[in-house]
Amino acid sequence: MKIHLIAAAFLVALTSIVPPALAGNPLIWHVYAADPSTHVWPGDDRLWLYTSHDQPGANTHDSMADYHVFSTHDGVNWVDYGMVLYIKNVKWAISHAWAPDAVYRNGIYYFVFCMKEKGTGIFRTGLATSKLPQGPFKDIGFIRGVEWGQDPALFVDDDGTPYLFWGAGGSCSGARLTDDLLSVVPETVTNLTKQLTNVYEGPWVHKFRSKYYLSYPGLPGGQWPEHMYYAIANKPLGPYMFKGEYIGAFKKGAGTDHGSIIQYKNRWLALYHSSWVSDGMSECRNLMADYLEYRDDGTIVPIEPTTNGIAFDGIRPGSSRCTILLEAENGEAAGGSLLESRVAATRPGFSGSGYVEGFDAPGNAVTVMAQTAKPCQARLKIRYLAPSSDEKHKVMINNSTLLIDPVHGETSWEKFIVFPKTDQWMDLDLGLINLRAGDNYITFISGGHGAIAIDCFIIEPITSRD
Repeated sequence: MKIHLIAAAFLVALTSIVPPALAGNPLIWHVYAADPSTHVWPGDDRLWLYTSHDQPGANTHDSMADYHVFSTHDGVNWVDYGMVLYIKNVKWAISHAWAPDAVYRNGIYYFVFCMKEKGTGIFRTGLATSKLPQGPFKDIGFIRGVEWGQDPALFVDDDGTPYLFWGAGGSCSGARLTDDLLSVVPETVTNLTKQLTNVYEGPWVHKFRSKYYLSYPGLPGGQWPEHMYYAIANKPLGPYMFKGEYIGAFKKGAGTDHGSIIQYKNRWLALYHSSWVSDGMSECRNLMADYLEYRDDGTIVPIEPTTNGIAFDGIRPGSSRCTILLEAENGEAAGGSLLESRVAATRPGFSGSGYVEGFDAPGNAVTVMAQTAKPCQARLKIRYLAPSSDEKHKVMINNSTLLIDPVHGETSWEKFIVFPKTDQWMDLDLGLINLRAGDNYITFISGGHGAIAIDCFIIEPITSRD
């Protein structure tokens, strides 16, 4: 718990590194993300988004292969924790990393997702776990008893009972789950399709004034693009009464839509996606949020997507920012790697779940991966500890470019960077780097000596709105 609080305090400081910013839609500019599932966890005042990830330049959703997590304290300054689950680390899956969800239960964060199964091509509803809300998450298998488990949403009622909802291709179902979340209770499986006008996929359930609201993307008259609809019931598994549309078609919508509804800091929010960043490319989507309001009778006031977005704590509408925080210790689970280095957690004050050490031989390294939607510049900082002396090491971008020391310049062909002695965790600003669209690899390489420890890599993308 102490480490968790230290990490949370560090993230508060992290989001204040950049100059004061204003909120706005799209929420995230530097990476394509969609299907936002949003949560506020016990003992944590951040708003968390669990999302799918679109590949830059894609013309198909078949290419989706991983997931991201984002958090914010104010709706303005966001943190992107990078890739938190990759399809190659899910033993039973072959393709189609589509819409996810998450739940906190018995001290564990569960990531609920869908992928197609090897050998059958059937969508399964997977489960992965982490001790931290930002992951990375480790696959533990798929939920048994779910037929074609696409677009899962996991709702936990006030009495702690878990329910799973899923839907695709014009159908929607729900069921109670066993306490371990690994199976549905067979006799509770309920087909909700006929109760939900125009339903197509992507259910989400939330509770307001003791009523259960099931929201979902649907096709008006069977025609694309999707609109967002909702229905209300007295029980989680219905019967539901259709109430209407709460987000209609809008300019540069993504064809698909998918979202969630939550209360945060005494305001109700609707999260969804569009294709504003990609200028209308429906397979390259971005995250959106607007305030949601209820009428006195409990129905939802329709939302017109805005450029204002959301903001809290006195922030005015305007342009949002996102910092990429990549924990060194996550290694292959987050798309990076460790080369003859090792994870440790004995030196206090680190963020995440640990740090990386073992850089006492030349070439020992740690690599992290940052994903971006478009080529851009970004400011790179490395958080480290070097208690013994100044140390010289290298930093390489995309296996091709060694960075130059920001203070001393290029002093030799080796292109060493001096990491000043510090017995407290410190951020070394390495200046601007160039990122390409897609996957970017950042590698810290040992110069051959030293007791340095690497905590995390902090990347601040510079967008056209900065």
